[in-house]
Amino acid sequence: MCAQPSAVSRQDDATLADAATPALGRTMVRATPGFYRRAWRRFRRDHLAMAALFVAVCIVVFALAAPLVSDLTGFSYSENHLKAKLADPGEKGYVLGSDGNGRDILTRLAYGGRVTLLVAAFATFAELSLGLGFGLIAGYYGRWADTLIMRAVDVLLSIPALPLLILIATLYFPGVILLAVIIGAISWPGDARLLRGEVLSLRGREYIEAARVVGVPSRSIILRHLLPNVTPILLVQASLTVPFVILTEAALSFLGLGVQVPTPSWGNMLDEAQRFYRQQWLNVFIPGLMIYLSALSLYLVGIGLRDALDPRLSD
Repeated sequence: MCAQPSAVSRQDDATLADAATPALGRTMVRATPGFYRRAWRRFRRDHLAMAALFVAVCIVVFALAAPLVSDLTGFSYSENHLKAKLADPGEKGYVLGSDGNGRDILTRLAYGGRVTLLVAAFATFAELSLGLGFGLIAGYYGRWADTLIMRAVDVLLSIPALPLLILIATLYFPGVILLAVIIGAISWPGDARLLRGEVLSLRGREYIEAARVVGVPSRSIILRHLLPNVTPILLVQASLTVPFVILTEAALSFLGLGVQVPTPSWGNMLDEAQRFYRQQWLNVFIPGLMIYLSALSLYLVGIGLRDALDPRLSD
């Protein structure tokens, strides 16, 4: 006959099982990745988006390293040598050649990238801040606030943005920061409409209603419940807004209404180079290529983020 297990043995087995259960639960919790970790996993599997991210990072690093580039070339961005104007790449110490005023193209390209990306960053921040604020107010509070804000959005969206920017730039000739603020102040209505729609869909959720019932202030509901849920949309919208701002700034500077010479930007470099494109076509090609690569790479990163942050997609 088999021996029956003693009461002490059964108690020890139960104790071991109880001790193992929380540990197993903690292991399972740790093994479950969070939302952003799953999104990063999906983003890494998008080879096109990863390649675009690499190109975008290289462009940003190149622009941030503009003082180092100046030290390596031995030229400042405003230093000109008229005897060496329109030099070929590698001639007279110019790595990428010189422009029509004898200034080093590589140095001006790096400093121009800093200016262009600075305008893009500030304009995107201003645009999303305004769009987020008005979108949250219109979507959460509704009624007269929603009506007033949405009618203002409809009016602003009916005005073509580029002609309005040209008019303002013609009147004021803004600097770098003011140009960024103007672009952001004109471009926010589309973001406000997008975020308002998302807030309207979230406002009727059970956890929002429960927070209202227990007396949670509206400010806390917006900051602790609504804002974290619209953050993925903000990230995607930011990555798609930056290319638009880069192209807008380049267009205004090309027309002579954006960043003014001698401060370099890719747009005014293109404007100056197009006068000499028959003598030195590379001076047109190089800043145009930088505008194209930066806008395209950031746009592809935005598309990859949109797909990665979509909760309907599974791993």
